[in-house]
Amino acid sequence: MKQVVIAGCGDVGTALAQQLLARGWQVYGLRRDPTQLPEGIVPIAADLTQADKPADWPAKVDYLVYCPAAGKRDPELYQQLYVDGLEHVLAWVKSSGQRLNYLLQVSSTGVYAQSEGEWVTENSRALADSPTSQKLLAAEDAALRSGVPASVVRLAGIYGPGRNRLIQQVRDGLQVPAEPPQYTNRIHRDDAVSLLSHLLALADQRELLAPCYLGVDDEPASLFEVTSWLAEQLGTSLQADGPVSTRTGSKRCSNALVRESGWQPAYPSFREGYAELLKG
Repeated sequence: MKQVVIAGCGDVGTALAQQLLARGWQVYGLRRDPTQLPEGIVPIAADLTQADKPADWPAKVDYLVYCPAAGKRDPELYQQLYVDGLEHVLAWVKSSGQRLNYLLQVSSTGVYAQSEGEWVTENSRALADSPTSQKLLAAEDAALRSGVPASVVRLAGIYGPGRNRLIQQVRDGLQVPAEPPQYTNRIHRDDAVSLLSHLLALADQRELLAPCYLGVDDEPASLFEVTSWLAEQLGTSLQADGPVSTRTGSKRCSNALVRESGWQPAYPSFREGYAELLKG
């Protein structure tokens, strides 16, 4: 039985755990309070920002998925959670005499600074200069230089069940300029999960993985296009005097590389994904 630790087992991690359980894997979910984890996930209570190894660290670990969520953009928290936390977990693995088959470290397309509608791939330079983006890059570096076979997965903006902020903003009459286009990139929560599950399956089959993948849907779209479509579905309209979008930057991320590996999104664009949400 394959043994996987999902460190930072929140929304995405829990959904991933359930997919892996269905595959017959042994899944450990690590979080500060694991009492609400679904049945079948073996809980590990731990604070990733602390160096002490949990007393209930498993005796065997084949795979590690590192996917915590900071919850707020604070550089110090990002350092503690994404950089120090990853190093803590890798130290727990090493001190237990374990050898990981593979590490997936979840990052963000926010590490890219491109802002004029450029197409971005895994080979594009990641030069975002915000303090939090710099911490994410440091965490990626820690993963790829860990001595463990590893891939970084840069996810775009995740939406899906319970993530309805943009829908509510459109209901409130969000004001979005049509020009210049502000390209946005997103991925449905379920597609983010299926992507991570897909890469773990490839790693388990000893397939050669790239050091970095972009997790996005097929169609980068301008924020004006997305919000206009949502307004039409909701029977409302964007307001010239409504709340102003504070979004800055504009880039188009490509999922060509991970698609070449055999993955396909169930929600190839915002239309399919948000249509499903609006049904609920």
